[in-house]
Parts: sequence; C-alpha cells; structure tokens
Amino acid sequence: MIDVQQVRELIQLMVENDLNEIRVKEGETMISLRKGPAGIHIAGGFAPAAMPAALPAAIPQPLQPGAPAPAERAQDEGLVPIVSPMVGTFYASADPDSPPFVSVGTDIGPDSPVCIIEAMKVFNEIKAEVAGTIERILVQDQQAVEYGQPLMLVRPRS
Repeated sequence: MIDVQQVRELIQLMVENDLNEIRVKEGETMISLRKGPAGIHIAGGFAPAAMPAALPAAIPQPLQPGAPAPAERAQDEGLVPIVSPMVGTFYASADPDSPPFVSVGTDIGPDSPVCIIEAMKVFNEIKAEVAGTIERILVQDQQAVEYGQPLMLVRPRS
C-alpha cells in the first residue's frame, strides 16, 4: 500500500530541492513524481514484475495569478501567510450548507480552524497557527492546492 505520508515527504523534498522528478520503488510498489506544466503528477501502483506500474493520476495545479501589483505588495508587507500543509482540495466551510470558517476581517487565534483540505478522501481541518485578522483569502472554495501554497494572509496582532 502506498504510504500517504511518504508521498507528502517526497513532494516536500521535490519542492525544497527544486527537483523535477523522483522515482521510488519498494518491492512491487512504485511511486513516480514528476513536475510539469500542470503541476505534480503521481504515478503509482502495485504490479507483478512483468507488468508496468502505471495508473497515472494528475493533480491539477491551481491557476496562478500574475505578480501582485506594487500597491498590493506594499499592503501585504507584515502579513503572515497560512500555507497548505499538503496537496489536496481547499474547502472554506465544513459542508456546503455551513458558513465559511473565516472571511476577510475575521479575528483568529492560533487554534482557530480556517479551512479544510481534503487529501485522498481524508478531510483535514487546518488551524491558523497565528493570532490576528484575516486580510486576504488567496484561494477559491473547492480549488486544488499544492503543498506550501499560501491560502490566506493574516495581519498578526501586535
């Protein structure tokens, strides 16, 4: 069985070392990660030695907005990003009928839930880990997010 934590660590290794491709094989399990124009692609599976280990699945990369305007950069100075701890799907609320966890102007503490990220059918509640006020939300509900991608910007309490 493919270890999700191992995949996360491999993705982190790719990002930290600016790698384009990683392949790992343990017994009949093979994980191949390749960075391309559409994001990181994961191919993995269980196969006898005579069969290729395939079943590729692409993880879509979110649309990247252009570089912020100079006025936006000045406003963003001093803001602390809340980043995605994993690859997955961003959800602003617990379910479609619930209000979002936070919106622009919401005061938060370090233990305040700010969103949910679904990764491999597991819903992970993400905590702010900073005290302050939400200044900007950088992603849309149900958008695919990457490991380390900024989700929100917080003006920390002084």
